[in-house]
Amino acid sequence: MVGIGQARQGIEPARPTGIGATTLSDFPGDGPHLLDRNLLLLVTVGQGAQEIDFVRHDCRPGTLLWARPGQAIRLNRRAGLDAVLISWHPEDLPDHWRPDGRCGWQLAGEDEDAVISEVSQLVVDRERHAGTPLADDLLRHQLTVLMLRIALLAGGGAARAPERTTFREFTDAVEAGYTRTRRVEEYARELGCSVRTLTRACLAATGRSAKQVIDDRVALQARRLLACTDAPIADIGRALGFPEPTNFGRFFHRETGRSPGAFRAALPGPPLDTHESAPHRLRTTAFHEM
Repeated sequence: MVGIGQARQGIEPARPTGIGATTLSDFPGDGPHLLDRNLLLLVTVGQGAQEIDFVRHDCRPGTLLWARPGQAIRLNRRAGLDAVLISWHPEDLPDHWRPDGRCGWQLAGEDEDAVISEVSQLVVDRERHAGTPLADDLLRHQLTVLMLRIALLAGGGAARAPERTTFREFTDAVEAGYTRTRRVEEYARELGCSVRTLTRACLAATGRSAKQVIDDRVALQARRLLACTDAPIADIGRALGFPEPTNFGRFFHRETGRSPGAFRAALPGPPLDTHESAPHRLRTTAFHEM
């Protein structure tokens, strides 16, 4: 069995390589992958589905997807579908903005032209100037411009209401602490506000209560680990703050409608290009360098 966060035997763990670029057709393996970096996918040819965190995204030329470190992805490399992939580690480009849960856009008009131009130039310069003293600075600058364009598409420059700010602070705290506690009261105390304030902010942003937001995050991580690692179910439960496997099993069944074992057993299935929606169809594989 492969431990949580470990690569399969015989496959080297991914190492930081700066800003990378490849095509979907050259990407090694269909997935799933637990990402250790950011991955930007711009579809150039064909139609098909890609999957990020068990959500299917139907793609065609001009579709732009952004997957973040820690997310589970399944890339569909069927014949006739291709895309440009840009990757970077968090230290390559600080994350000054985030488009609140959004990871896909269908580009059109001037926005599509601008993004395609930025991506194309980055790919060309990465190949042309590889190994030169200023190459890293040039690529980092080009990636910054590209991500600023995406930020504008996502409304990243818009002023945030107080509830939106509270929600962002809450989700940051949950991200740092969900394996330690699932109690809303503890997060409220950490953030210096009331449970009612957190719940109001969560309802405004997502339609879910603060407790549901916490449980959603834990259940998502459980699905990622069940799908993308060979770790024993009991180990996954303990890593997520459930010392007893039975408690983890009850929680997972309540949140997903299946036991952890049934979820993992159901992973093999039809490819994404069938008409059946396949939100849970991920298998274990390691993420290779681009």
